[in-house]
Amino acid sequence: MNHPNPGHALNHQLLRLGALLQLEQRARAASRSELEFLIVNETAGIVAYQQGALWQNPATGSAPLILSGVAAADEGGPYYLWLARVFAAIARGDKARESHVVSAADLPDALAREWAEWFPAQAMWCPLTWRDGVLVGSMLLGRADPWNDGERQLLDALAGTYAQSLLLHQRVREAGFWRRLPAKRRPLAIAAAVVLLIALLPVRESVLAPAEITPVDPAPVRAPFDGVVGALQVTPNQPVHTGQALVTLERKQLQTRYAVAQKALDMAREEYSDTSQQAMSDDKAKARLAMLASKVDQEQAELAYDKDMLDRAAITAPSDGIAVFDDTSEWIGKPVALGERIMMIASPARTQLQIEVPEASVVSFAPGSEVVFFNNLTPDEPLYGKLVFASYASTVTADGVMSYAFRAALDPSSATPRLGLKGTAKIYGPRRALALWLLRRPMAVVREWLSI
Repeated sequence: MNHPNPGHALNHQLLRLGALLQLEQRARAASRSELEFLIVNETAGIVAYQQGALWQNPATGSAPLILSGVAAADEGGPYYLWLARVFAAIARGDKARESHVVSAADLPDALAREWAEWFPAQAMWCPLTWRDGVLVGSMLLGRADPWNDGERQLLDALAGTYAQSLLLHQRVREAGFWRRLPAKRRPLAIAAAVVLLIALLPVRESVLAPAEITPVDPAPVRAPFDGVVGALQVTPNQPVHTGQALVTLERKQLQTRYAVAQKALDMAREEYSDTSQQAMSDDKAKARLAMLASKVDQEQAELAYDKDMLDRAAITAPSDGIAVFDDTSEWIGKPVALGERIMMIASPARTQLQIEVPEASVVSFAPGSEVVFFNNLTPDEPLYGKLVFASYASTVTADGVMSYAFRAALDPSSATPRLGLKGTAKIYGPRRALALWLLRRPMAVVREWLSI
């Protein structure tokens, strides 16, 4: 009987061990694609097999299956799809995290029937696990000959190296940018990231604008004709009642005109009376009666008009409320035109906030936007309200600034503010990125410059 040479067997083991160490070294130095190719193809230099496949956990970010003998697997092919189901079935088993021999009998019937068509009879399942049993992937190697314990131990040793190399590529990819960044530039990168996060921070749009407490639906008191204010019977903010005398226009000229009209009417009537007596015997006088009657009617109409103007010179209150106007001394002796507003009669219990937003600061605000009013007397006690009106076009304010008019309804639960109270209002809009809010004016200037 021939006995194998012990020295030859030892040399064979040393050569296999050297090949194992060399393959592990190559695995650690290989790129991701090179490593995948090495696992399914170069492992055959350590343990003989006919077909090999590598399944990787989707968390590693690579292709799920790598097949031996091909540069790129056909993911829609029947062999690829069948093999993917095989890996899934074995991975769900109790022995998924330990190497063991797999045969068709270990698979569901639907997969076992196709085993002989796609894979050799003897297969070795070799999981690639890391600490705490984390399954990085798995190899499935197939051949016709049975597997022995020595080969399984070699595959277990390789599996640890392969798992470590695959995880290393995953970690390098996750922190690749930071690791490639020079140490001197890392503080700058952190500062840029912080600035970017702050720029993207959502903030509420807001605008500050001058505001004033004004009445709701006030009744205007206007000049009934061109004239001069003679006297005011009320003082600013004085309570008044319907029909109460408010303003008296200068009446001297009107009284003179009324007296002249009265005298003219008397003369017309006297002339008509004399002529009517003459008409009884004089045909010419009789012919003048119709003309004199018309003159009497005309003088009566002029007298009635002058009487109406004289009555209208005394302006009365159209409703209950308080008289809202400027200083009395500014109105006495002031000429007024027909329809010019002298004062307003407003209800002190019905107030609103009038806001004048300059064109350069205005943004789009929807009805119902929140408004906060800080009055000049007690700015530490703000009033709250909701926007109810926004003007369509801008107008020139008393300060000569083109502005849009906004009105806000104040919270009814708060104390009613005094009419005419002035201050600053803050209108809140929707949330936008901080960068867009800060750059809204420069962007408007650029858009205007580019005629966009």
